[in-house]
Amino acid sequence: MTTKQIPSSQQKLWLAAIKPPMYSVAIMPIWIGTAVAFAETQSFDRGIFITFVVAAILILAWENLSNDVFDAETGIDQNKHHSLVNLTSNKKLVFWLGNGCLALGLLLIVGIATWQKDLTVIGIISLCCVLGYLYQGPPFRLGYWGLGEILCFFAFGPLGIGAAYYSQTQSWSWMSLAASVIVGIATCLILFCSHFHQVEDDLAAGKRSPIVRLGTQRGAQVLLWFTGSIYAFNVLFVVVGIFPLWTLLSFLSLPFAIKLCRHVQENHHQPDKVSNCKFIAIAVHFWSCVLLGVGFILT
Repeated sequence: MTTKQIPSSQQKLWLAAIKPPMYSVAIMPIWIGTAVAFAETQSFDRGIFITFVVAAILILAWENLSNDVFDAETGIDQNKHHSLVNLTSNKKLVFWLGNGCLALGLLLIVGIATWQKDLTVIGIISLCCVLGYLYQGPPFRLGYWGLGEILCFFAFGPLGIGAAYYSQTQSWSWMSLAASVIVGIATCLILFCSHFHQVEDDLAAGKRSPIVRLGTQRGAQVLLWFTGSIYAFNVLFVVVGIFPLWTLLSFLSLPFAIKLCRHVQENHHQPDKVSNCKFIAIAVHFWSCVLLGVGFILT
């Protein structure tokens, strides 16, 4: 008996479509919000943390799946071989699979709210979902106007971290708000880098991404300031006494940030070479956020 195997090239397309590394984007706001809550209260609810992480992953899965569907409708992904819609040739399946992930994710958030007898977290996460829909969903498609990074900042920064912090403490914090600025910028960095290699496709579909507006050379220059601001804000918040000194551990992620900036500076005009820069940006996001959270916990 023989077993039919998927060719390695096909496996790579499926991995690129599922985007496993991207799901750290969903986890980090919960991690940081919870770490700040622990630093301030010395308490930690493991059940709420795990439930929130699973919910965040499911909601991000909805975002990724629905974006593939919405991009297929505009034709911007016609050359994107790792689009799930292109791989399955079944747009309706991808659409309803995404909606199923959203429903399960929101159900878990409802569970947290019911447990705490407080609807605040539901309200915040619902707003995050609205921002997610506004990004690519018709008739808004604000990402096509170059506003995706702004929506991303608020959804994964102040709102995401605020919800995670509130789920642990049922209160608010200036420290968590300050941390959300850093996490929001680090998350936007990934989206910003994803535009460098697809300028032609974006132009053809009428998408005015930041890189389309700036051009790849100016975009590479903006990236230097964009990346550096993650560490500058960290230092600022330590100096003014909002962050503990241990949060400077995030500077251990600086080699990834330097690698990202150098790579984009050298290859911004070469789509084939610069296309992997978003994965370096994911590494910057992951390690800067992990180490920032460790800094709060060590306090």
